[in-house]
Amino acid sequence: MNNVLWGLAANPALPPELVDRLIAWAVAEPDPSEALVEDSADDLVDDLVRAALTGRADLGRAQVATLAARDEDTAVGLARGGHLTAADVDPAARPYAALALLDEGRGLPEWARLFAADPSPDIRWKLASCPGLPPDVVTALAADPDVEVVTELALWTAEVPEADRLARHPHPEVRGAAAANPATPAAAVTALAEDPELSVTWVFAERTDLPQAVYARTAADPRPGVRATLAQNPGIGPELIRVLAADPDEDVRRSLARHPRVPLDVLVELATTLRIGPALLPRIAAAPPCEVAELAASPHAAVRMLVAQRRDLPAELRDALAEDRDAAVVRAVAPHPGLSEDRLRSMVSLHGAQVLSAVAANPDASGALLEHLTGHRPPVRRVFKEVARHPNATGPALLACLADRRARPLAAAHPALPAATVTALLADEDSWVAHEAAANPALPRTVMADLVP
Repeated sequence: MNNVLWGLAANPALPPELVDRLIAWAVAEPDPSEALVEDSADDLVDDLVRAALTGRADLGRAQVATLAARDEDTAVGLARGGHLTAADVDPAARPYAALALLDEGRGLPEWARLFAADPSPDIRWKLASCPGLPPDVVTALAADPDVEVVTELALWTAEVPEADRLARHPHPEVRGAAAANPATPAAAVTALAEDPELSVTWVFAERTDLPQAVYARTAADPRPGVRATLAQNPGIGPELIRVLAADPDEDVRRSLARHPRVPLDVLVELATTLRIGPALLPRIAAAPPCEVAELAASPHAAVRMLVAQRRDLPAELRDALAEDRDAAVVRAVAPHPGLSEDRLRSMVSLHGAQVLSAVAANPDASGALLEHLTGHRPPVRRVFKEVARHPNATGPALLACLADRRARPLAAAHPALPAATVTALLADEDSWVAHEAAANPALPRTVMADLVP
């Protein structure tokens, strides 16, 4: 039952009077006589009900006040969700809610000074990661007796002079955290390479502002993961890109394909020798029209497939790729907006199961086409997930999706699912399906009223 209430708490169609009733139930203290038999899983879901309520966009001031009075966690959720302001929070009574507002940049400077002197290391540790702290607070935290507090400050402070100083802190944990901070000057990070107590190679692989000589040393690291991280780094130059293109590890070369300035000839070589995957690569996304046309005319299907991932192709190029002889290229371009119904159906006729799920992902696919795709025999399981989340899905198409275990929760949440079916799914043996049905705005209001305690 509580899984259903959790879903209902997030339902955007829940009327205000039922929101009031659900809040009253959610903030009520448990009956002491029942506390001994309460299940810990139910306790967790009760917390999730309150969390879902705090996430609603339609809460009134009285509702916010009632929820905020329940406990600290609920108040923190309201603070992070924008429902509470500095005027609503007493930092002495709700310190973590006040810290949440500081972390969001909506707290008061005097709170930071108050918390910097708090006896609890946990309070000071959370404060250390907040942005925009007053300079005197930053200075106090840098001298904190708890090294974990100082380490957290070293990791997050945006004050360049302080980050530079912390990079020379006597404790290696603090120096390591400063090395990972984007605010620490490149010279200070480079100097840490010679620190015998630190291993900061990962930091070098991620930083975009270091000398090429540092990147070259990092490229010789024996760990493929370090080299793969470096391969995507926009800071590495063309010479090192070509060195990494010959790396013996496939994951390193695959990562290099995601570099935003990888030379086109290198990218073509990578595409024709590796399985890069279906994602749109940064270099392809930034390619000018002349390169896009060149890639689309490549004799290699793997290269044509890369450019087919773009969703801003000129209509003539998009349609030409939609008629490609290779099913992988057609599958890549099938979700592109603007393809006609006839062309989408032609893709299905020519390539069948190989392109069905990609066609189902097309934002312009009609309800009739989606019904057709769910009726394909033999069925293609990935089609059901795409249809179940498609805004144009019809009731019949969604009913077909309910037969698939992975698509069933998505279909249960779809507002086009018939109301009677949504209601029936509240009792589904899969608690997540029941949760999604309860969150469905198609759930009849009379049913909602019956559900709320």
